[in-house]
Amino acid sequence: MASNEIRNFREMRDFREKRDFREQSDFRDKRSSHERLNSYEERTYGEKRTKNTKRKKKEQSEYFFDYSLLFIVLFLMGFGLVMIYSASSYQAFLEFGDSAHYLKRQLIAGIIGLVLMIVVANIPYHFWERFYLLGYLVSVVLVPMVLTPLGVASHGARRWIGIPGTGFNVQPAEVAKLCMILFLAVMVCKMGKGVRSMKGFCVMVAFPMPIVLEVYIITKNLSSAIIILGISVLMVFVASPDYKKFIFMALLVLAVAALVVYLVVSGNDFMAFRGNRILSWLDPESDPTDTGFQTLQGLYAIGSGGVFGKGLGQSMQKLSFLPEAQNDMIFSIICEELGLFGAVAIILMFVMLLWRMMVIANNAPDLFGAMLVVGVMGHITIQAILNIAVVTATIPNTGISLPFISYGGSSVMFLLIEIGLVLSVARRIQLKEL
Repeated sequence: MASNEIRNFREMRDFREKRDFREQSDFRDKRSSHERLNSYEERTYGEKRTKNTKRKKKEQSEYFFDYSLLFIVLFLMGFGLVMIYSASSYQAFLEFGDSAHYLKRQLIAGIIGLVLMIVVANIPYHFWERFYLLGYLVSVVLVPMVLTPLGVASHGARRWIGIPGTGFNVQPAEVAKLCMILFLAVMVCKMGKGVRSMKGFCVMVAFPMPIVLEVYIITKNLSSAIIILGISVLMVFVASPDYKKFIFMALLVLAVAALVVYLVVSGNDFMAFRGNRILSWLDPESDPTDTGFQTLQGLYAIGSGGVFGKGLGQSMQKLSFLPEAQNDMIFSIICEELGLFGAVAIILMFVMLLWRMMVIANNAPDLFGAMLVVGVMGHITIQAILNIAVVTATIPNTGISLPFISYGGSSVMFLLIEIGLVLSVARRIQLKEL
């Protein structure tokens, strides 16, 4: 009996030990499986997190670059070089014995401008914000320097400052246009909503007036003064939603212009030089050998071009008939050699250029970037419209170049620097994954 009880006890003990062992084994298997599952989930989550991080970094590194804008600028520059050579080769050979004289100088200025454009485009545009006051003061100081021995006279006006040892000249008015864009962009940001009030409007328009008066009185450069003032008004116009005061200003300007024309026509000689230009604009044939000569020759060039032009290099007016054929009047040579078709094509290129800048301004990261682009857009728009209007005798004759196309080293260099600012703003436009 005792031996049976002992045997039963041992069997029971063995059974319990085996059951405990199986339970422990199952528990270890389950724990191992659970650990493997957790490890897999952690590894999967980590991979997903790493991918998300990489994707976010990639998204943050994807920024907009407007290749269309760059292509249009390069096209206009290349086309300008071709037209400068075509319009100036005859006169350059007579004056310098080198038909490519103007082309070479413009090419050097263009290369320098492109280098500066690339440098500026790769610098964050907020870097220039700290120099807004310095730029304004530099503009104020540079313009009177044309009266010093460094000043260079040409065609009866001192509008350039010679750079010693280089043979190149810089036009202070071009520096003033760029600096004024920077200055007003910063001022719009600093004034904020205050620019919408009449006081803020008057302050914003008053700041450019000293430079405008300097450019007009000292350098006798009415067109550049109009452009600087026009840039200022346009930037304030974009920054202010109240358009009533601008409509009033436009009507006031038209009234003053009409009064000036009336006084000139009635024989008042308070504007002797400008008055003669207005008279020759109203009736170019009244003085075809002096004040009306350039206007008439430009109109002859436009009219003789027809629809498709005489062909590249086949212009007759550039053979010493049309003054400043490679500069202010180059659009008339384009019309003569390429006809209405070429003229419309160039106008469309300018429209596309302004459209691309409008897209950049609408998507700029902040107000400062948008105002910079608006200033550059206003500069190019006003200058192109004025040049074409002068060539077609829509407004009185005043010396002004066609952006990127006319001969002029200072103009093309500072225009390219402005394009560099626009590209710098465009590069800070962050692309979002659709």
